[in-house]
Amino acid sequence: MDLGLNGRVYLVAASSKGLGLGVARALATDGARVSLCSRTANEVELAAQQLATQFNTPTLATACDVTQPAEIAQWVERTLNTWGRVDGILVNAGGPPSKAFTEISDAEWQSAFELTLLSSVRMIRATLPHFTHGSAILTITSASVVEPIERLGMSTVMRAGVAGLVKTLADELAPQGIRVNNLIPGRIDTDRVAFLDQQRAQRLNISFEEARAQSLKSIPLGALGTVDEFGKAGAFLLSPAASYITGASLRVDGGMLRSI
Repeated sequence: MDLGLNGRVYLVAASSKGLGLGVARALATDGARVSLCSRTANEVELAAQQLATQFNTPTLATACDVTQPAEIAQWVERTLNTWGRVDGILVNAGGPPSKAFTEISDAEWQSAFELTLLSSVRMIRATLPHFTHGSAILTITSASVVEPIERLGMSTVMRAGVAGLVKTLADELAPQGIRVNNLIPGRIDTDRVAFLDQQRAQRLNISFEEARAQSLKSIPLGALGTVDEFGKAGAFLLSPAASYITGASLRVDGGMLRSI
């Protein structure tokens, strides 16, 4: 299926690796021009170069901390100065640390708010004036917005806020022809999932392999998802091929989430 991405321009946040890179790769595969950002300049530059070489499509790399409004504005401005348009954005950021509720300080709650919820507000606010009919906004949240995950209370609370933002904006922006959707990853094979499995193994005094095997038992398809599988779902929701989908939350989880 032709997603209609050729020549379109997308901002992809936190895209030097993991889920963001998976979406950036899927967009580039279909000929989109991709503006990547990450806090680490050398990592995002390398990722952009690899995509440009592999898929023969223009890319742009910007060092950007999405908790900083001025850096978001610079990222958007560089993209507009380079290509003159923006057709969509993947709103994404790293997750808050894994802790029990009683271990979390006020400062950590505030940091989680800045990283996960307020960064989403700021990225959308910075790009919205440049969108036209047919543009798309896609957020990445977490399976925790459907089923809370042990020791990820900060993520659960903040990402639930992002999911609420998506539903609110889907209504507000529909008259302008701007779609807003949310992508819910299950257990995708990323560094963060491996880190969480390692932490769980240490708490339970079992091996990493045992912790991973226990996790896999909860997935009907019996395997972790790949970042490319996740990325293809993201590229679809950002593309004109998904023109009648807005206000939706798509689960990419191998059947892990059991709620109806």
